[in-house]
Amino acid sequence: MTVPCVSFEFFPPKTVTIEQTLWLAITRLAPLGPRFVSVTYGAGGSTRERTRATVARIRRETALEPAAHLTCVGASRQEIDAVARDYWDAGIRHIVALRGDPPAGAGPYAAHPSGYARAVDLVAGLRGVADFEISVAAYPETHPEAASAAADLDNLKRKLDAGATRAITQFFFDADRYLRFRDRVAAAGIVAPIVPGILPIADFAQAKKFASACGASVPAWLEAEFVEAGDDPRARAAVSERIAITQCRRLVDGGVDALHFYTLNRAELVSAICGSLGIGAPAVAFAE
Repeated sequence: MTVPCVSFEFFPPKTVTIEQTLWLAITRLAPLGPRFVSVTYGAGGSTRERTRATVARIRRETALEPAAHLTCVGASRQEIDAVARDYWDAGIRHIVALRGDPPAGAGPYAAHPSGYARAVDLVAGLRGVADFEISVAAYPETHPEAASAAADLDNLKRKLDAGATRAITQFFFDADRYLRFRDRVAAAGIVAPIVPGILPIADFAQAKKFASACGASVPAWLEAEFVEAGDDPRARAAVSERIAITQCRRLVDGGVDALHFYTLNRAELVSAICGSLGIGAPAVAFAE
């Protein structure tokens, strides 16, 4: 079996306890040699400063390659460009460019009057700031707000044509959905890498909530597995690991050479999955 390269996503901490959990996860996952690690950006830009601080610390204290999420929400073009320049000056060369979501309770997304309206505009703007590596989002099961699957695919193509390097997909639980999506992407003339996003299920109720928010389907067979496991933590952990490993192996067997893990700042399950795939690196990823 081909050994894929990996990348990991973390979210910025808002408490001392979460910060400790985050850095324990980074410490444990760093030796796996990820291509990059990304740090998310809260709805409405709510974690802007914490995202910047976390990315800067990763750059400063580790040998990992950090990627900062950046969205269009709640800021003017000038403000977003200034944030991007600050990242570049701090040695951050990779941006995950997203439209973003409005704050909870704020209603449907509305572009800032003097901001970037959509992710495609943000990508083009970043290209004018510096020579960033830029990742964008893709949706194997179609973005919930897209007019159609075809329109969603057209939007992906525009983002890549505007200068994005790759797309990272929203998570999914049926590997064949990604493989069919990849075929549609190729038929549309898109040649950029489309990296599948993997969400190991540490908490099934939480995963269902995430799936509902982003339009990802939860197969009946998957729910049945967790129902059968009941409240036994060991049984549920075993189900989570087996399902994720099976999913990843199906993807690799289908020709996938890169996987992006949504870690939720937890290392145990991700580390076990990667180990089963033969992923590891002899070099120590933390700087001297």
